Amino acid sequence: MAMLPFKPTPFFANKNRAFWNLQTLGWAGALALRGISGLANGQPISFLVPIIIATITGYSISLVMGVIYQTLIDRKPLVTWGVTLIVLLAGSALYAFVDAWVATLYRPGSDSNFTAILLGAFYLDLTLLGAWSALYYAINFFLRIEEQQDQMLRLENQATSAQLAMLRYQLNPHFLFNTLNSISTLVLLKQTEPANAMLSRLSSFLRYTLANEPTARVTLAQEVETLKLYLDIEKMRFEERLRAHFEIEPNAANALLPSLLLQPLVENAIKYAVTPKEDGADITISAQLIGPLLRITVTDTGPGLKKQGTTANASTGVGLANIRDRLSQAYEDNHRFETRSSPGGGYSVIIEIPFETREQRQLQA
Repeated sequence: MAMLPFKPTPFFANKNRAFWNLQTLGWAGALALRGISGLANGQPISFLVPIIIATITGYSISLVMGVIYQTLIDRKPLVTWGVTLIVLLAGSALYAFVDAWVATLYRPGSDSNFTAILLGAFYLDLTLLGAWSALYYAINFFLRIEEQQDQMLRLENQATSAQLAMLRYQLNPHFLFNTLNSISTLVLLKQTEPANAMLSRLSSFLRYTLANEPTARVTLAQEVETLKLYLDIEKMRFEERLRAHFEIEPNAANALLPSLLLQPLVENAIKYAVTPKEDGADITISAQLIGPLLRITVTDTGPGLKKQGTTANASTGVGLANIRDRLSQAYEDNHRFETRSSPGGGYSVIIEIPFETREQRQLQA
């Protein structure tokens, strides 16, 4: 994708500069239109002098009107529109008087009297300043609506981030309690070397989790490394009963996903597949690209849910419910979360999310 050599900024990013740009361009356009129209109708070049004076007058009067409108825009509608009408009529009358006076100075032999010129100028100037006023309010109301929408979007994003952070923070205490309980047991049994090894691995795992923001997204490769740290801790407890396998396609390794998304799934598999069986169970974490989607599957060879008297789609506790909520917060309806339990044993969790890389997110940002 070709990149622009400069970063474009919105026209109304600086409201003050945008006002002066529109004010200058608008009145310059009015001057050009009236001047070209007069010259096209055979007016002499001196005709431009009263047009220039009229434009300067309109420019100045509209500036005063803009200051007044700025104080009226936040008032009650009756006050805003009532005072606006009075200001518009007063400004148009002043504008018309200056136009008529200048016209009599430059056309002393004209058959039209001052009153007729004044009335004609008033109609023209009222139309011009009325259009200016309507445009002023329209632009300002539009900008205020956009500001409100941006504020609502920021509040929604903050609420979503807070929800994601809350869901992420549910995981660490749950896992930490189990690990510290195991370390305590090893200490009581005076198995200091395994206890020290478990503490060291726990430190590495927590260092990783604390280094990432709760709402951050990490690559699948980073998430797998975190899972290996977690599994190293659990293998201290279950030894050969816990057999983990990773089947990650190379083209899926750079895919982004919420941090610590898979750890609760593996923890569930350990709890419901490895713990109940004397010979333990195999846990397989696989990932592959399916078109524009990243599919992640966590499968175990445990007894499955049906042998525990539950349905295939039931949550096995905090872990799966947490994952559902985090996926809904992060991807809304643009994801898939499915659980399967085989009649002969075994349980699978399938997640599909949009495939995106860090580079793609940076380009979108």
